[in-house]
Amino acid sequence: MKAVILAGGYGTRISEESQFKPKPMLEIGGLPILWHIMKEYSYFGINEFIICAGYKQHVIKEWFADYFLYTSDVTFDFTKGNEIIVHDKHAEKWKVTVVDTGLDTMTGGRVKRIKKYVENEPFFLTYGDGVSDVDIAALLEFHRKHGKHVTLTTVSVEQLKGVLDIDECNTITAFREKDNEDGTVINGGYMVCNPEIFNYLEDDDTVLEKTPMRRLAEDGQLKSFYHRGFWQCMDTKREKDKLEAMWAAGEAPWKLWMD
Repeated sequence: MKAVILAGGYGTRISEESQFKPKPMLEIGGLPILWHIMKEYSYFGINEFIICAGYKQHVIKEWFADYFLYTSDVTFDFTKGNEIIVHDKHAEKWKVTVVDTGLDTMTGGRVKRIKKYVENEPFFLTYGDGVSDVDIAALLEFHRKHGKHVTLTTVSVEQLKGVLDIDECNTITAFREKDNEDGTVINGGYMVCNPEIFNYLEDDDTVLEKTPMRRLAEDGQLKSFYHRGFWQCMDTKREKDKLEAMWAAGEAPWKLWMD
């Protein structure tokens, strides 16, 4: 299976850094948060990724183009016509497709644009600005068992995200934006989607978290996988600093992999 990562937004709320690079490329421990998300999927055996890029998408493409140089020792031999010799490659065995899904395209529109890359198969879908220790294997197993179109991971934290009404069978019966009167069970991303999701996506203006999710809920095709462990988005500089401090202290719960 492939993992699709939404990485095309402006990230204007987080810091001055987002003026120079897309938010998923902001670094935690010297590496983009996008890399951290991919490492978690890779831990569970998911090594093929489709990056839905947009704002400053060239930064993402250039980073992956040079990734093996970042992680290896390199000899630049100018006596032999600028020969480059790479020693002890440490790059992950990833297949990464970076797609320019448009500068101002909404989240649902970005997913619609990568349809040809996932073909007619189920795929993972998540945001490029949050980390978690969610059990990807258990998420996939849950999705396969219930047979509905979409499963999304739900978490209990105080954030301005999509609010969900969930019945006793873990079916999401309503999806709406959060307001001050709501509780704390929210959409944490880390989704699994069947190809039928494309029937709910219209054009570049489609916001995944609005009409498509509401329609999926109304149709009984949206399931909740409740995650009780760690989850943290990176919408603000304070949240970025929190993740940076956890990584520096060697206390990053999302780091499931070994060095």
